[in-house]
Amino acid sequence: MRKSITLTIVFMFLATIGMMAQNVITGVVVDDASGESLPGASVVVKGTTQGTITGVDGSFKLTVESTNLTITVSYVGYLAKDIAINGQTDLGKIKLKSDAVGLEEVNVIASVAVDRKTPVAVSKVDPVVIEEKLGTMEFPQILKSTPSVYATRQGGGYGDSRINLRGFDSRNIAVMINGVPVNDMENGWVYWSNWAGLADVTRSMQVQRGLGASRVALPSVGGTINVLTKTTDMKKGGSVYTSIGNDAYNKTALTLSTGKMENGLAVTGSFSHTKGDGYVNGTQFEAWSYFFNASKRLNTKHMLSFTIFGAPQWHGQRSSALKLADYYNSPEGIKYNADWGYKDGQVYYLRKNFYHKPQAILNHYWNLTDNTTLSTAYYASWGTGGGTGPYGNYSKFDYRREGQIDFDRIVDENIARGALGSDAIMRASRNDHRWYGVLSNLRHEMDNLTVSTGLDVRYYKGEHFREVTDLLGGQYYVDNGDKNEPNKIVKEGDKIAYHNDGLVFWTGTYGQVEYNVNKLSTFVAGTFSEVFYKRVDYFNYAPDENSTAWVPFIAYSGKGGANYNLTDNHNIFFNAGYIARQPDFRSVFLNYKNDVNPNAKDEKILSFELGYGLRTGALKMNVNLFNTEWKDKTFIKSFRQPDGSYYTANIEGVNALHRGVEMDFRYQPVKSFYMTGMVSVGDYRWKNNLENIILTDENQNEVGTVNLYIKDVPVGDAAQTTAAVGLNYYILKDLKIGADWNYFDRYYAKFDPTQGGYDQPADDGSNIEPWKVPSYNLLDLNLKYKFKMGGFNTTLTAKINNLFDTEYVSDAIDGSSHNWDTATGYMGFGRTWSVALKVKF
Repeated sequence: MRKSITLTIVFMFLATIGMMAQNVITGVVVDDASGESLPGASVVVKGTTQGTITGVDGSFKLTVESTNLTITVSYVGYLAKDIAINGQTDLGKIKLKSDAVGLEEVNVIASVAVDRKTPVAVSKVDPVVIEEKLGTMEFPQILKSTPSVYATRQGGGYGDSRINLRGFDSRNIAVMINGVPVNDMENGWVYWSNWAGLADVTRSMQVQRGLGASRVALPSVGGTINVLTKTTDMKKGGSVYTSIGNDAYNKTALTLSTGKMENGLAVTGSFSHTKGDGYVNGTQFEAWSYFFNASKRLNTKHMLSFTIFGAPQWHGQRSSALKLADYYNSPEGIKYNADWGYKDGQVYYLRKNFYHKPQAILNHYWNLTDNTTLSTAYYASWGTGGGTGPYGNYSKFDYRREGQIDFDRIVDENIARGALGSDAIMRASRNDHRWYGVLSNLRHEMDNLTVSTGLDVRYYKGEHFREVTDLLGGQYYVDNGDKNEPNKIVKEGDKIAYHNDGLVFWTGTYGQVEYNVNKLSTFVAGTFSEVFYKRVDYFNYAPDENSTAWVPFIAYSGKGGANYNLTDNHNIFFNAGYIARQPDFRSVFLNYKNDVNPNAKDEKILSFELGYGLRTGALKMNVNLFNTEWKDKTFIKSFRQPDGSYYTANIEGVNALHRGVEMDFRYQPVKSFYMTGMVSVGDYRWKNNLENIILTDENQNEVGTVNLYIKDVPVGDAAQTTAAVGLNYYILKDLKIGADWNYFDRYYAKFDPTQGGYDQPADDGSNIEPWKVPSYNLLDLNLKYKFKMGGFNTTLTAKINNLFDTEYVSDAIDGSSHNWDTATGYMGFGRTWSVALKVKF
């Protein structure tokens, strides 16, 4: 008995010693500039592998045997911080500074939203997410797990992705890079192939759904995609990156940085090269990407930063949306592409895109006083390139050999025509442009009040023409596109079909007042803009009468909102706005003529939104309700005809209603595991019928009119119900695996005005609904492992998209019977994979 008591006392004594030796260090890691928490930050005892990561709210607990040590706190995109403990266990807020020069200033001019303060629905994509999740996906697809987003690769060519947000296409989504708008000045579209290398240089990205927080005089109806590129690294060093993937995908990249030198100058450069065969047959590609930034703080009041980046590329395209059964009838399956063939034994593309659009930005940040700053961005963009296609006798491009276009037969027939010249040739539709602008923001802060005002000025000139790229064996081609020179004999490099310039001059101003006190943040903002359009047509008019006068349109917008933090865990917000938006260039000059449309008028948008946020130690959740009413909307739709040519419909005066509910969350019950997810359910419908819509062919000739009876018909081209769940688990501190499940439903095919069914109501008086595409879900896997290789920090990442090789329709155009049998479109990608290695030095 006495021995048992003695052993118990000894055990209790040793346990007490052990407990006394265990110390728990706590803290919360936050962004130094915004105060937002940094979930997933690494906290490690310096010189050891002992450590942990932060939770949803940025907090951590680290058990150590001694408090006489140093911990290192780090997070991707921030400078690591060493903290000597020296007996202290509660470290409070640990503020990490950005590892980039001038990022805080860029955040201001780019209108970056702040959690629990800016009253907008916002989702953020950090560099760590891009590193882990992107793989061989294209840039818009990294957003597919964001509420109300629908992103696809369309035909599957490199850079041919598209994105819809709350049912609105890219023309109605403001896309900004470092605060500079990049939507096309004539029609508002964003051509992602122009930015195919953007993911290489992206530091972070915000998706602001709805009205957004942008201060520029640019209406964002569906939302704002706000991309922040790298600036200059604070630390000297760089990285080497290499990646391989399915279908001969290969990518290499190099980044070098001087760090901030003694003279205050810092320089960073990044270069990459990507090539591959493409998942879809006949979509080989090659792309380069470059980025250069130099920043220098001149003194305490002035800082300059110069950035230039671009991504020259070419890629084969799949532009012909086939009947869906045709994919299954082809031995090539879902990879089948009807837009290529062979010529002289070499792969030859019917549709090939080539473009280079460098953008240069000079930022000047001026601290006028302690409370007043002036941020100005001077920018310029030079775009050149286009896409190839058939011209002349279109029927000859239906010659087939083993399912592909028989270009050799076309060549032989053109040669046989001899002195008559070619009757079927290849052309390139070119869109070269020059774009210059200045964006300036004056910001003054008082006790609880911040006043901002600014200027947004842009000039754009787009030159549109077609040129002969290949006579396909003939000696010349006779073209009647130029009314000033009928029956013109043209050869390779000559202009054909059309040649015109679109000129746009934009002036805008804006003002915003923000009031922040205790738990309440409010803002009221307004914009005023005037746009001037001018058209010059070199083919349809005589030289002395080929130019219009400048045609002006005035528009304005007003919006406001408030966020109230009920407690440390709960917040609510609302915003509302009214936007009058100018018609686009092609709605002013209809049917590719210089005649000004007398009915062109501003589009009107009324939108409001309610939101709720929950923040606890383990859970971060948002719920949003939105309602957007659009009147007098205009848009352009192009559709392939049976002979391979395309018709375009210029549709004006459309009314639509987009409303829905969104929920997203991040849940982290333990440090080593977290879950993300979202659900969005929308109801997007057209509100009126339209008559006498003019159709034009590829050569800009009017070919007829159609009616559209679409009142109460669902808006197509985007899934109206989406959901996602992501699981992420740290097997070890430096080994992480993830799985992402995405679900898409209630995707209606977009309507084709040239197909039957929409020109009159159904027998019961209702309007016919387009085909509802079958729902589908996809599962992706990813892995990341960080380790030392030769003394250098190294990261290995691997990604599998569509693990179960699910077959699904990603894009659809409605057919005459409004079902699978007559619909055309594209099948989504099957299983793809990639592995990448990045070494930092």
